Amino acid sequence: MNVMSPEARPEAQTAVEAFDVVVVGAGISGIGAAYHLQQQCPGKSFVVLEAQDGFGGTWRTHRYPGVRSDSDLYTFGYRFKPWTGAPIATADKIQGYLGEVVTENGLDAHIRYGHHITAASWSTADALWTIDALAGGRSVRFTARFLYMCQGYYRHTEPYTPDWPGMSDFRGRIIHPQTWPQDLDYADKTVVVIGSGATAATLIPAMAGATRHITMLQRSPTFFRTGRNAIALADELRDLGVDETWIHEITRRRIMRDADAFTRQTFEDPAAARQTLLDAARTHLGPDFDIDTHFTPTYRPWRQRIAYIPDGDLFKAIAAGSASVVTDGIERFDPTGIQLASGKHLDADLIVTATGFHLSVLGDIAFSVDGAPLDFADTVTYRGMMFTGVPNLAWVFGYLRAAWTLRADLVADFVCRLINHMDARQARIVRVALRPEDEGMELLPWIDPENFNPGYLQRGLHLLPKCGNTPEWAHTQDHWLEKDALPGIDLEDAAFRYS
Repeated sequence: MNVMSPEARPEAQTAVEAFDVVVVGAGISGIGAAYHLQQQCPGKSFVVLEAQDGFGGTWRTHRYPGVRSDSDLYTFGYRFKPWTGAPIATADKIQGYLGEVVTENGLDAHIRYGHHITAASWSTADALWTIDALAGGRSVRFTARFLYMCQGYYRHTEPYTPDWPGMSDFRGRIIHPQTWPQDLDYADKTVVVIGSGATAATLIPAMAGATRHITMLQRSPTFFRTGRNAIALADELRDLGVDETWIHEITRRRIMRDADAFTRQTFEDPAAARQTLLDAARTHLGPDFDIDTHFTPTYRPWRQRIAYIPDGDLFKAIAAGSASVVTDGIERFDPTGIQLASGKHLDADLIVTATGFHLSVLGDIAFSVDGAPLDFADTVTYRGMMFTGVPNLAWVFGYLRAAWTLRADLVADFVCRLINHMDARQARIVRVALRPEDEGMELLPWIDPENFNPGYLQRGLHLLPKCGNTPEWAHTQDHWLEKDALPGIDLEDAAFRYS
């Protein structure tokens, strides 16, 4: 098939800008990717295309009260940039940290804001990706030898809210945290927050002091972890005058080791892990609180994400009486609140639907390869980073049981090593493909629902690539294994096809 070069296509209205690498997204993954490309591939030209008007991704779009990380910043931060604040940080602190990375490394010169990508097409004849975007109301076009997808995993513009009966009857206001209005006044209002994940656990203690009362309405309980918003080891090392670079690395390693030990316990001795979490909740809520009903999930720990609540602030708000928790189903909304499946009624002036998000698979961009539309669900993933039949492309999908950035750093090392390896063997194209020994391999979902099954993954699992049953063709969630396995990938393995 003869494919025109991008420059020769008649529909091109503007000049085409050519780069060795196009990075999609200027959130924590994309900024990290830019840093690593600059450090590890200094001869390569690259650009970061960001749909929003500034960097930060999640930490820019999420503006609800109290918004904060639920991973510690020693591991959620980059390995190359020491974190010196409280481990659980607010969005503005994280934005400040990212801003320092951008400024200190001159990355702003590489970022184009307000660029919404609409299509990405691969031409084998040209060994190029062509990326079409809208910027300032006009069409723009870029070409890239390599496409590096760092855009995150959910739609920033479209939150997920179930369609409950009677929602239009409610006389108050219904809002989703992802589109929080900055002028919202909730002072002295009766508020119901639907949901019990990290967002609800953040919102409720942040709002509790100002509302008349705030209730967390959950269909089923969630596990939470509690602890001081401080790392004793890091504080002690600072008292000893240890350099912040050393403190950052030592603390990261300690946190990763402890997190790995607890994660393994959830598989090997889930009853003990469950008891640890429930005992911590009981410490804050007291012996008379109904822990069994409201904070004892039916699933084993870490089958869904465990939100961290620093200093037990959610539990403290409930214990103090400024917040409460109700575990029940929703029958319908009515003019004054929510009618519950049990027959009870929750009065509300304001309802917050902290009900999650829609999964975005590689930015919901229209991909094609040599003129044929590309459906990533038809591909098999290579270690959760590359996909069969998709040349010169890598995707960052971080950890679900550990800090996202831990994997983003590992993927960046892999991408840079792969690009340099292609140069060394004078290859313009790299694909991954199943090897002869993979013939007949059973294909599985992106992640086993028995392993990890949050709602957003279950709703979008059909959109994601398939996995195999060998390490090369699986997307593991095990950082303790991947920290050695990804750097040890043999780039001359038969899974890599160069041309």
